[in-house]
Amino acid sequence: MKRLLACLLFAVAVPWASASPEVVPLWPEGVPGAQQAGAAYPGDDRASTAYAPTLTVYRPAIDHANGTAVIICPGGGYVGLAVDHEGTDYARALNDMGVTAFVLRYRVRARHPAPLLDVLRAMRLVRSEAGRYHIRPDRIGIIGSSAGGHLAASAGTLFDHPLGRTGADLDKVSARPDFLMLVYPVITMTGPNAHAGSRRQLLGAGPTEEDLRLMSVEMQVTGATPPTLLVHTQQDRLVPVENSILFYQALTRAGVPAEMYLFERGAHGIGMRSKLGTTSAWPVRVKEWLAGKGFLD
Repeated sequence: MKRLLACLLFAVAVPWASASPEVVPLWPEGVPGAQQAGAAYPGDDRASTAYAPTLTVYRPAIDHANGTAVIICPGGGYVGLAVDHEGTDYARALNDMGVTAFVLRYRVRARHPAPLLDVLRAMRLVRSEAGRYHIRPDRIGIIGSSAGGHLAASAGTLFDHPLGRTGADLDKVSARPDFLMLVYPVITMTGPNAHAGSRRQLLGAGPTEEDLRLMSVEMQVTGATPPTLLVHTQQDRLVPVENSILFYQALTRAGVPAEMYLFERGAHGIGMRSKLGTTSAWPVRVKEWLAGKGFLD
């Protein structure tokens, strides 16, 4: 049903590439700070193995590929990864648009800056291998949901931060995404709209003021932050809609092109769920936005 919904929403009838998805390790030379590893991820549709950061590559049909790529950051409160409904489902829909998708399994239950290192390494790796994946190095974006939205927004604001480097040769490659798409994202780490669970998992029980400010990504927006699309719902009680509003306001102040869709219906974590009225059509808005920016040419 979800697969059918994705096809209908994007109004494209293009077959998947036939090859099985490729899984690429992020840190073949060894995971930095590996001794800080968390335990195995929880069950259900989340990652089922102990952390080993990877990218799973989903390619569109070869005659439909348009050179755009998107790295997908599933949510999970920095304690797990909703790989299916905020990862694989998105990849399939993006493939139907001709976009090459990379589902990121980043470290969870590991303190900052481990997730930031993972997402920036993913950006550098994909960009450095653009030729192999038949994508354009200037058309690589990130989509993230919930805590994955926070990680995506972190990549869009802290892409040049020293904490995102390990000293590897790959650090010379730009980690700046060319665009961001944030779906009911965690944004702030301070005040009444902060998601306490994500903050605790990422920064610990007693975070410093410096870390709270750094990872409140609405405070890190500059004119170099990439164009951004935001999606949120009024009924989201877990991550209040004010998170997206704060980021949109910061983008507007910095002169960054931004578009935001705020819907009435839908609790947190809807993914691509149907039967939510106009909310269920948010992927259509994504397609329109990408097309308007020239990323589907």
